[in-house]
Amino acid sequence: MSTSSAPPKNRFERRRAETRQAFVRAARQILAETGDTSVSIQAIAERADVGFGSFYNHFESKTELFDAAVTDALEEFGRVIDDRVQGIDDPAELVAVGFRLTARMADSHPELMRILRDRGLAYIRSDRGLAPRALRDLENGIASGRFTCRNATTGLSALGGTLLSLVALRLARPDLDGDEAASDLAEMVLRMLGVLPDDAHEVTRRPLPDLG
Repeated sequence: MSTSSAPPKNRFERRRAETRQAFVRAARQILAETGDTSVSIQAIAERADVGFGSFYNHFESKTELFDAAVTDALEEFGRVIDDRVQGIDDPAELVAVGFRLTARMADSHPELMRILRDRGLAYIRSDRGLAPRALRDLENGIASGRFTCRNATTGLSALGGTLLSLVALRLARPDLDGDEAASDLAEMVLRMLGVLPDDAHEVTRRPLPDLG
């Protein structure tokens, strides 16, 4: 079930939205901690601190709930990045900043990054989260001549797959210099997209917006 972006209009709608979000938060926690989607609805309800009987007022199945939880996480991820790239017009820099901020989010948003690592590939062409934003930047880069790759869709596969690999690396190797790894991978991706080597290196070492 989709949710409206409009704020709830009355107390009943607010409580209903809060209950639904409590289920989504609980499902996100489970995905981040164990990934065990076989957990019972009763256990999810207890974690959400809401009544078991209200589950089917919001979701038809656990599959729908966990799908909503992943979508919610991806959308939060996209918003975090979007909030930090205001004022950046260069498509190459937008790609680079996305990589570099993602590496830092392993420390600031670990639950989010674990969900992205484990579930992101299945949603790489989602119409929510970072995917549509990345596709937009790729299309703009191709249209402007900044990128020489011919197809934004295949470019998204290269970008998305490398980004997910960065997330997995960052979580598996917390001792690694995350900023350096992110810049190096972003530089490789920019070169794949057709940015000249020296330019790709310079773009991926520009001052980075703070996650705040």
